[in-house]
Amino acid sequence: MKFLIKILLSGLAVIILERILPGVSVDGYMTAIIVALVLGLLNFIVKPILVILTLPVTILTLGLFLLIINAIIILLADSLVSGFQVDNIWWALLFSLLLSILESILFSAVKKDK
Repeated sequence: MKFLIKILLSGLAVIILERILPGVSVDGYMTAIIVALVLGLLNFIVKPILVILTLPVTILTLGLFLLIINAIIILLADSLVSGFQVDNIWWALLFSLLLSILESILFSAVKKDK
């Protein structure tokens, strides 16, 4: 049940950010939920591999390269999910930053209610 709530909240965050950012478009609510699910899977499977492969660059940039990895994950989700479009890497970078902030706010609000 906890996993389902997190996916739904992430889908809500995707819809909210789609309304705010002109470089991001989502066809509908179901697409937003699919995007949230795909992002969760990519963060679970692909992101650790990318972090390990780019560890020297990440250490050199004091961790700032992780922002680029997050943007790459967003662009990968863009290519996997039809109905979800991010114009370029700059919109993906901004989307990933705002998505992290918004998800942390939403998840903390749910935890306080319990």
